[in-house]
Amino acid sequence: MPPVSRIVRSVLLICALAICVGCRQAPPPAVGGYPDFADLVERVSPVVVNISTLPAEPAVDDDAQAPPETLDPEALQEAPEWFRRFFDQQQQDGADDGAYPPEQQSLGSGFILWDDGYILTNFHVVRGAREVVVRLLDRRQFTAQIVGSDEASDLALLKIDATDLPVAALGNSERLRPGQWVLAIGSPFGFDYSVTAGIVSAKGRALETEQYVPFIQTDVAINPGNSGGPLFNLAGEVVGVNSQIYSQSGGYQGVSFSIPIDVAAKVARQLRDTGVVTRGWLGVVVQEVDRDLAIQLGLDKPEGALVARVLPDSPASRAGIQEGDVILEYDGAPLPSSSTLPHRVGITDPGQTAEIKIMRGGKTLKLTIEVGTLRPEVTAAEPQPVPTAAPAASSGNILGMSVRPLSADERRDAQVLAGGMLVTEVVDGAAARAGIRAGDILLQLSGQEVDSRARFDEVVDRLIHGQTIPVLVQRGRAPRFMTLDVPNAAATPETSPDRAP
Repeated sequence: MPPVSRIVRSVLLICALAICVGCRQAPPPAVGGYPDFADLVERVSPVVVNISTLPAEPAVDDDAQAPPETLDPEALQEAPEWFRRFFDQQQQDGADDGAYPPEQQSLGSGFILWDDGYILTNFHVVRGAREVVVRLLDRRQFTAQIVGSDEASDLALLKIDATDLPVAALGNSERLRPGQWVLAIGSPFGFDYSVTAGIVSAKGRALETEQYVPFIQTDVAINPGNSGGPLFNLAGEVVGVNSQIYSQSGGYQGVSFSIPIDVAAKVARQLRDTGVVTRGWLGVVVQEVDRDLAIQLGLDKPEGALVARVLPDSPASRAGIQEGDVILEYDGAPLPSSSTLPHRVGITDPGQTAEIKIMRGGKTLKLTIEVGTLRPEVTAAEPQPVPTAAPAASSGNILGMSVRPLSADERRDAQVLAGGMLVTEVVDGAAARAGIRAGDILLQLSGQEVDSRARFDEVVDRLIHGQTIPVLVQRGRAPRFMTLDVPNAAATPETSPDRAP
């Protein structure tokens, strides 16, 4: 029988080997209760690059000269006003020294995606650039070609003339969990290879600037120059592309956003292979479901995406989706909010079939839809004002508003193909409390289409006093459902558009 010490040594050796097998996924050793990132940073830093650009020649104005495009606060979505002041101060300091201020450069970060010279960064880092310069950790410097860019996801793919480069290992952003440690490496304010760390605060954040990106929210310190740089997990895998911060002061305030690597890698592959990015498309305009709408639509809680418009000759119209439907699931995945639908549809390959679960009239239905291709011309249009006209008589005084038919020009400008009545006047009453304004187009009232004054009067006459009803209106070119409380008979406004004192 072998000595006990030999058995103990054998057991310890087996345990050590088992630990080494999974060491790539294990977190760095803790120091004082916190992870030690030193070995991780040393290992992954070679895949990170510094990016600088020379902006396109600005147009000269006799009165004023606009700042370069790369410093436009609309293009730079992270601390835009502060970033501009930083460069203004830099110019001022140069002038005080008697030296001519150097040509401004936009600074950003990126990382090596493929070993033959492909680099991923943010679109806003290279937007409007006439020259892009990439610098590696070993101080080698290359002029990069912009292979392609995608403004909708704020991503751009660059190519440098180099081979056998260190390549970033890509992780799975879907597996990220709030509370996990992550770290960023980039060039804030030009300070190369600065490291910041924090935790994942949330996933699937929807921002108005990029509706096709379910952002990762972290508390990692991100500043101008970090844009386009990688967000690493503790295994050294890239799980996101640092993109934006939310700030009321112009500086970092603890809220930063990264593009999930699952989204970014798919965009990068399409840019490399075809130069363009294709996205799935349903052809619907959706909105959030609030508590009042959930009650009216027969939902147990606010969830899903409420369909406010179905575009004609679209995949949604062919599948039988209607205004007022609530899309609860898309391709087997539940939709906790309307903001989750665009990016889930967007990552679907055009031509693929998806099953959707909807709520209609208090009943759930399942429909099959063939996903189309998103085209720029079918994206949301800018709201356009609808002209108002003199009030027209209407018997719907219980609601406190007057309506009239749309003229041919108004219908064309508002892109309303059929139905709808123009709200010409709103007085203090139910319609005003619901948020309806003069100039809105009334499309549906209590689930019924309104296409004439007679139809409007008919629907209003059937309304139950004290009932709450859904109302579909269009303001400019944006349709939206609202809830309207039908007043009791005793609460009918004494003054209405039809009976002026």
